[in-house]
Amino acid sequence: MSVIKKNIVLFLFQDSQKRLWGACLYVSATDMDVACFTLTQVLKAVSLNVKQFLALVRKLDVNLDTISTKVNSALTRLEKKYDVTLALYQRFENVSFQRERETIRSCWTMFLLAKGRALQMEDDLVISFQLLLCTLELCIKRCPPDLLQPLYSIKVQSPPTRTSRRNQSKAKSRPVEPEVDLQLLKTLCKENECNAEEVKNVYQTSFSAFLDSLDLSRAPDFPQVGVLNQQYEEHYLKSRDFDGRLFFDGDETVLVPKVEISQVEKTPKKNLSDEDTVLIPPQTPIRAAMNSIQQLRGDLTSSGDQPSTNLATYFKNCTVDPTQEVLKRLETLGQAFSQRFGQAVGPRCVVLGRQRFNLGVKLYYKVMEAMLKSEEKRLSVQNFSKLLNDSTFHTSLLACALEVVMATYGAAETNVCFPWILDVVNLAAFDFYKVIESFIKADPTLSKDIVKHLETCENLIMERIAWRTGSPLFELLKLEHEDGAAEQVETPASFSQPLQHNHTAADLYLSPMRSGLRVLPPESQATPSSQASSQPPTQPASQTPRLPKSNSLSLFYKKLYRLAYTRLKILCSYLLSSHPELEPIIWTLFQHTLQHEHELMRGRHLDQLMMSAMYAICKVKSVDLRFKTIVTAYKNMPNTNQETFKHVLITEGHYDSIIVFYNQVFMQKLKTNILQYASTRPPTLSPIPQIPRSPYKFPNSPLRVPGSNNVYISPLKSPRMSPGIMTPRSRMLVSIGESFGPSNRFQKINQMVNSSDRSFKRTLDLGSTPKPLKRLRFDVDGQDEADGRLVTNDVLFAIPEQKMKEDAESRKE
Repeated sequence: MSVIKKNIVLFLFQDSQKRLWGACLYVSATDMDVACFTLTQVLKAVSLNVKQFLALVRKLDVNLDTISTKVNSALTRLEKKYDVTLALYQRFENVSFQRERETIRSCWTMFLLAKGRALQMEDDLVISFQLLLCTLELCIKRCPPDLLQPLYSIKVQSPPTRTSRRNQSKAKSRPVEPEVDLQLLKTLCKENECNAEEVKNVYQTSFSAFLDSLDLSRAPDFPQVGVLNQQYEEHYLKSRDFDGRLFFDGDETVLVPKVEISQVEKTPKKNLSDEDTVLIPPQTPIRAAMNSIQQLRGDLTSSGDQPSTNLATYFKNCTVDPTQEVLKRLETLGQAFSQRFGQAVGPRCVVLGRQRFNLGVKLYYKVMEAMLKSEEKRLSVQNFSKLLNDSTFHTSLLACALEVVMATYGAAETNVCFPWILDVVNLAAFDFYKVIESFIKADPTLSKDIVKHLETCENLIMERIAWRTGSPLFELLKLEHEDGAAEQVETPASFSQPLQHNHTAADLYLSPMRSGLRVLPPESQATPSSQASSQPPTQPASQTPRLPKSNSLSLFYKKLYRLAYTRLKILCSYLLSSHPELEPIIWTLFQHTLQHEHELMRGRHLDQLMMSAMYAICKVKSVDLRFKTIVTAYKNMPNTNQETFKHVLITEGHYDSIIVFYNQVFMQKLKTNILQYASTRPPTLSPIPQIPRSPYKFPNSPLRVPGSNNVYISPLKSPRMSPGIMTPRSRMLVSIGESFGPSNRFQKINQMVNSSDRSFKRTLDLGSTPKPLKRLRFDVDGQDEADGRLVTNDVLFAIPEQKMKEDAESRKE
């Protein structure tokens, strides 16, 4: 028996070693760009599927920290491409007919080949799906009707809706087919909730060119599997990743466990009576993308690609009518956007780029009109000449609208993800940041995912993009600090105040400088006219006029400090749970660096200063915390990238690790300040910022029901005398009965007490659902949420359950 155990252990050890060797081989070959094998060959050799292999490589990185930025980017692209291909194949299985497997195999192989040749971004889900529909249209059109489902066989037998003019002269020599059967294509699009006009454009540009390259445009039959296999084999060996044909074969290297597949279908199904039962389709990745696009298009149905009557009136009311400049700007940026889109996605996708730009223009006009209406109501003016003739405002607003469109089409983690749009329209990130909050407030129809995406864009700007060399942020900081500016960018005393302001996009673009508050002699009458036209004859040196403060810079720093502290708090919860007293000290150094040594942020990332500040304070406080430990914990934080600690700017053009940055730059610059924290008289601690859950969650706004264009849910309003709106003095006058709830809850409580623990917890309903646990877990109780509230079910139920059981027992006695 012992011999068998030893053999099993030896086999498992050898199998594990083989997998590690496979992972190391793939990493090394990718890093050196000398691979002479494909990913599928590696997967076959080590007996792993794609997901298992990716998890193994990433685990290797966590343990050994050996994965370069190049390899990490390749892994991210590979995982995205695999997820997209898997989702497409699952949809292909549902759409395709089940007989004639060879014909179906040819259809799938042709699609893989078309996707590889037509697209430079094979991880674009929407365009890939549109190509799949084009392939299905061709396959259905050239298959015998008796092999098709009734829905499609009827469409094929119907007369064609359009014929090709290009080949009309050849009609006598061979049968002529329509380039695209619009009737059939519309049926496919309707069944799959896809926009027919977009699919038709994909067919007439990318797919037709692909067919021409294979000389298949006019072939009467569908191509044979062997021909397509030979063509795809060349593409697959050149790409060196996984073989997409294996999905059709059910190969174990690309299979996903049944549990994972079922988890994709997450749409809850409501329990209704038999007569009211409505089948809700599962929310697959493709259906989610199609629903998002459909919702965006539905919201813009009433918006045109020209200014509306109201918007045109605002333009005419201006001292200088901006209409022609607006149209000229849109034409120039439209051409730039379409060309850059084609370069990033595929050379024949320029038309698709123009379609998305036109959607962005509609949203741009819609939001601009909403902003102007709001400003008119707020200021009681109708002449917005200065704002509407500001080119930066228009470019920022258009860029934000285009980013919403790109995000709706699923451009995250692709070649056209943010900040790609900034380069296309030649816009500074700091200028783009100014419009984000006003944009969200002006369009309440934006989905939750889009609002979250724009918030992520704002965070990226504050973390690093706004700190690039050449950013207007540095010019504002220079003006703020030179000539003895009296006011700080953001006073620490304001940290504990909620993040509330009444600035709009107009304020941030038109009035970047607050009205000049000047220190006047006591005898001077500070009237508006005297401030504007006269100067005091004499003024002591101590009463130098105050320089105006930038509204946009002040708001930027308010948000920056809150973001910085939020990230620091998470990292401290990972590493310093046994030293909670260090968190405010680290924050003080961190905040001091951002306020007084902002040049350290030039070309760098906010988190690089955060990790350096943590290491510095632990060093002077004799707490054993190594940089490797900090970096390992940092990887587990949300929205992080290993490039942040592996590729840090040291001097111009020279990059190295975070440790080299700390030793050669951070410590040298702040050595005196850091050592003060080791003295008996350390610096005064900075106040802790008040962290809002999200500045873009408006509880009073109705939320759209997913998948519906005209159904909204408004939040339940608090009772008039709810303690939530009482004054501090009236809070003590709380009625006991008001907070306990309706009488039917007594029955539920009794039911729970008499049931088992499991059913007790399941049926407990006190009018609100417990919050789901976050993905990140913290070391200290009470830090699972930004406001410190506990959200675990055990804590929620422990005290009430024991108390109610005791009460029930006492009543029985």
